[in-house]
This record gives sequence, C-alpha cells and structure tokens, in this order.
Amino acid sequence: MQPKNVRPQRENNLKIIETNFSIMIEFVLLGFSDIPQFHWFLFGVFLVIYIIILLGNGIMILITRVDSTLQNPMYFFLSNFSFLEICYVSVTLPRMLMDLWTQKGTISFFACATQIYFFLMLGATECFLLALMAYDRYVAICNPLHYPRVMNHKVCVQLVVASWISGLPVHIGQTCQIFSLPFCGSNKINHFFCDIPPLLKLACGDIFVNEMVVYILAVLFVTLPFMLILGSYSRIISTILKLPSNTGQTKAFSTCSSHLIVVVLFYGSATVNCLKPKSNQYGRTEKLLSLFYAVLTPMFNPMIYSLRNKDVREALRKVLHKFSAL
Repeated sequence: MQPKNVRPQRENNLKIIETNFSIMIEFVLLGFSDIPQFHWFLFGVFLVIYIIILLGNGIMILITRVDSTLQNPMYFFLSNFSFLEICYVSVTLPRMLMDLWTQKGTISFFACATQIYFFLMLGATECFLLALMAYDRYVAICNPLHYPRVMNHKVCVQLVVASWISGLPVHIGQTCQIFSLPFCGSNKINHFFCDIPPLLKLACGDIFVNEMVVYILAVLFVTLPFMLILGSYSRIISTILKLPSNTGQTKAFSTCSSHLIVVVLFYGSATVNCLKPKSNQYGRTEKLLSLFYAVLTPMFNPMIYSLRNKDVREALRKVLHKFSAL
C-alpha cells in the first residue's frame, strides 16, 4: 500500500523547480556599489561630463548648419556623428546619474532590454558612420576630380540613413533572443548599465548560441567597418606620400588626423568588450573600458574636431562673435 504523503512531496518538488526558474521582473545594476563613499563625487563628475557632451556636440551641429563654409559632405557626416553621440550617451548616462542620486540600481526587465537594444543599435551606427567618414576622405584625397559627383548630397543622405537603419531589425532580434533566456538565481548585473556580457552571466542553461551570435554581429557591425576604415586610410596614406610638396601632404594629413584620433579612441576601447563576449571573463577592466567608449569618447570628440580643424575653429569663432554681439 502506497504512503499517503507521496503526492504532497511531489507537489513540493514541483514548487521548488518553479521557484528556481521564476520569471525575472527586474535587475540590479551594481555600478559603483563597491565605492559608496564616492557616489556624490561621481554624480557631480558624470553630470559635468554629460553637460559637456550635450554642449560640445550641440555646438558642432549648430556651426555645421549655419556656417556656409562647412556645407560639404565631410561636415554633413560630422553633424550626424555629433547628433549620434548625444543619443548614444543619453542611453546610459542619465540612468547612471539617477542610480548615483538615488543610490539604487534597480532596473525593470523591459527597461534593461530597451537600454541594450538602443546601445547596440547606436553603437553599430557609430561604426558605420566612422567608416563613411573614412570613405569620404578617401574619395576627396584619392579621387578629387570625381568627388563632387560621387559624394553628392543625395548620396550622402542615403548613406547616413542606411547607417541608422541597417542594424534595426538585427538588434531587435538579438535583444529578443537574449531576453528570451531563462534567468535564475542572482539578478545583480555587474556593470554600470545593461550590457550583453554581464547579462549572459545571469542566464541559466546553454548560452553557446547567444555567444556565437555576439561574435557574428561583432564581425558584421564592428570588425567589417573597421577593416573598411583601414583599407581607406592605407590608400589615403599611399596617395599623400606621393604628393609633390610638403604643404600638400600636411594639409591632407590635417583633414584626416581628427577622424583617425576618434577612430583610435572608439575602437581601441570598444573592441575588447565587443570581441570578448564570454560572461565568465567579464570583470573590472571591461567595465572601465566600456565606461571609456560609452561616456568619455563622446566628450572628447567635439574637442578633437574643434582643436585640430582650422575650419571648425574659424566657424566657432564667428558663431561666438555673433552671440557676443547680441
């Protein structure tokens, strides 16, 4: 005869299994939780950085719109790049400021998914825009006679629109794939914002497919544009070295130097996180690198272009003169 308590034990076992694989409704961003004594100091620093980013990139957009000498493809791409930087940093930095202010890092499941999607989409757009800016310099220096025809306004608009929308469906699919994973155990994300590597660390079961998708998309949206940039600049440098005068070489290098510095800053820090998606290797170094390319690089970009570009400096001087005369 079967004991009477068998059925209740089976029900308890089922309840335990259901509890272990419960639906995650919110996450906790650890951020700077290991240094709580510096929260207010960091809030002030990041608030100043955010204001600098908004003002710097906003001014770049303004002067490329109002100054007649900057109405060419190079500065058209630069104005779009500055607008992108404002959007890119606004995905993460306001949330970081709120977490530092409230000293709480809770973020809902939907908000985390939304943040990851826009972070991925805007990051891919930045890679494509940097490649477009390199291609623009390649055509201007290597094929100057064909430049007005190849880089006409219609083509520039089409290229920029393609850069913005190319990653939309892909990253929607990637975000849905990641957030369809079962999450169990801890809900603490060891990062300043929702990102793929630390989030995969919380997932249950096999994440091999997800990691392969990360690698493939990194090749398509990060490595491929970077290879196009390298190819463009290899041709540019080869052409510049063949110029007859040192003056011509200096002028050609000066038009490319700002873009090259921005590329080095962005890719130098982003490549580590994009091409190392294994969640068990995500640590403090990766967090700091992601903080650099997600926050600090957008702050440096307008400074780099304004300090190293004579046309931008002159346009900025004229705009400031007009405002001071009001």
